[in-house]
Amino acid sequence: MRLRSTSYAIATVLQVVGALMFVAALFLGSARAFGADTSVPHAATRYRADLIRISREAWGIDAPVAVFAAQIHQESGWNPAAISRVGAQGMAQFMPATARWWCELNKLSPAECQPSNPVWAMRALVGYDRWLYQRVRGASEFDRFWAALRAYNGGLGHWQQEAATVRPSIERAIVDGACGSARRNRVHCAENLGYPQRIINVLQPRYFTWGRGVKT
Repeated sequence: MRLRSTSYAIATVLQVVGALMFVAALFLGSARAFGADTSVPHAATRYRADLIRISREAWGIDAPVAVFAAQIHQESGWNPAAISRVGAQGMAQFMPATARWWCELNKLSPAECQPSNPVWAMRALVGYDRWLYQRVRGASEFDRFWAALRAYNGGLGHWQQEAATVRPSIERAIVDGACGSARRNRVHCAENLGYPQRIINVLQPRYFTWGRGVKT
């Protein structure tokens, strides 16, 4: 009788453990499905030292490295050979025309204009972000980075024209709400507004060990 009771107790415990493991598996599966993965791609680690150095050269010792790392993650998944369906190239996903303009602005020869070169791409992304950051408005560093990222994704001209429709406000939510109010087609607003959200709120925390990020 005691043996039967013991066997029953063991079976009950095993059922409970099995149920807990099943729930845990469901939770992990759901988390993965909703993008809760917090890992850094293996390919990123080989570029960590270069990105930190390049970021500090352009932005100073307190450069927000985590933002730039997250942006490269979003743009290309750290793939130097990435080419988008519309022709954007390299880790920073510069369009050929943008790459030519950037090289001319920085007095680089055609031979030095290399979007598929990882170091060139990181310098271009970090430098272009700074160029954009200096040309957007915001109530905080977070808001200005948000605006700069929107400009990187959808064009500075679109952001400036939309921001002009809500002047003198520089509130991020108000400027974001004006998306599509100028020349930009509203169909592109979901992608453009989602771009900084994913970089800053979703991907940036994965790279906090690389350097500081921007926070609200």
